[in-house]
Amino acid sequence: MKLEIAREKVIFALDVSTMAEIEKWATALSGKVGMFKIGKQLFTSCGPAAVKAILDRGGEVFLDLKYHDIPNTVAMATVEAARLGAKLSNLHALGGYEMMARTMEGLDREFKGACRTKVLAVTILTSSNEETLRGIGIDHSVQDMVVRLAKLAKSAGVHGVVASPQEVALIREACGSDFLIVTPGVRPTFASADDQKRIMTPAEAVSQGADYLVIGRPIAAAEDPLKAADLIAEEIATVLP
Repeated sequence: MKLEIAREKVIFALDVSTMAEIEKWATALSGKVGMFKIGKQLFTSCGPAAVKAILDRGGEVFLDLKYHDIPNTVAMATVEAARLGAKLSNLHALGGYEMMARTMEGLDREFKGACRTKVLAVTILTSSNEETLRGIGIDHSVQDMVVRLAKLAKSAGVHGVVASPQEVALIREACGSDFLIVTPGVRPTFASADDQKRIMTPAEAVSQGADYLVIGRPIAAAEDPLKAADLIAEEIATVLP
């Protein structure tokens, strides 16, 4: 049972660009991961068909397009993500309160309480650090900005955030136990850090309170991807209650 729960926490990042690769990974990882992340590269290449391909194979989708635009545009785009059947979708918290609140209002009007996409707000990208923030005129620390943006998202009715595992405990304290936290920047002990700067292992991230972990290259680039997925799930299971 713990192993099944652990698998559900893993979101495999489909950092690919063709339908053939979608089919390959969806087939190979069926039952090994809980969700598949479709980002900008894949969606630009294959469009909504990418989402349909995963759903047709019994998978769930995190549509990771990070909407950041005027409020009405983001609201309409998120409604379309929900119509596609995405389990999770996201927007940038830096778009502000009105953008996020209008998005949630739009979903409520369209779906009238029915099951639809959960919306996440991106706080500070895991490739960013204090130097990155100073370069764009933000003089606060990464942790301060993450907590500020998470609280803003919650006040706007957003379901949760995407944030580095290093900020999970702070977000939990500020936003409560029912606030979803999805964490990229997760690297198992057998994998390299790549371009992520604020990272933890899967077990550490879940211990801090992460609900889902986005993991791509540690599985995709492994000599045996299925074994890598199993090892990650087994690591997570060791810290589950």
